[in-house]
Amino acid sequence: MTARDATLALLAKRAPGATVCPSEVARALATGGDWRREMPTVHAAVDHLVDEGVIRLSWKGQALPTRAGPYRIGRPD
Repeated sequence: MTARDATLALLAKRAPGATVCPSEVARALATGGDWRREMPTVHAAVDHLVDEGVIRLSWKGQALPTRAGPYRIGRPD
């Protein structure tokens, strides 16, 4: 499974308006329990998905135009 696929699969399981933490995506990809190693791959996939308009980013309810600092992943409105 790719980081893109994992991100979209996790979002599909959530209620409309719900978000996913990027670490959840990394945990879904991790083998051997070291999910932090997956974070650069997750961030790259998130950047592409944002560019394509497939996802939106936010932090504490505020929209983020790009990934910077902590963020949550959601479906576009």
